[in-house]
Amino acid sequence: MDPATISAVSALSGSAIGAMASFATTWLTQNHQDHMQRLDKEGSRRERLFAEFIDQASKAYADGVVQEDLDDPAKLVPMYATINKLRLFAKPTTIEAAEAVLASIVKTYETPPSDLETLKSQVAGHDILNSFAESCRQELTQLR
Repeated sequence: MDPATISAVSALSGSAIGAMASFATTWLTQNHQDHMQRLDKEGSRRERLFAEFIDQASKAYADGVVQEDLDDPAKLVPMYATINKLRLFAKPTTIEAAEAVLASIVKTYETPPSDLETLKSQVAGHDILNSFAESCRQELTQLR
């Protein structure tokens, strides 16, 4: 083979390898960035739904503590809707914790209201959202 041909082929193959390496690097970087953006959006969506459920459960629990019974079942509909939204993507442990919160709230409505002092000690000593919040935190940590 002619030395000039070898030089030309070497130059062309070097350029091709360099271009392929540049393309692969760009593709990998873009793919990684897209993946991270998807995870960030997913985390934000989950945070929003988790916070929505916590707000709804807190209000329903406070209402259940002071009410004698569940006078309007529609008060629990937003919580049921949020739990079903969570079923679309949340882990089973998080869903179980949300269902336990809902069961506690229903039980609270069934319990007759106490006097104010007993009521204060019950609310202070019983955090029905603790296991749900811990499950949410673990899920978000694993996602990111």
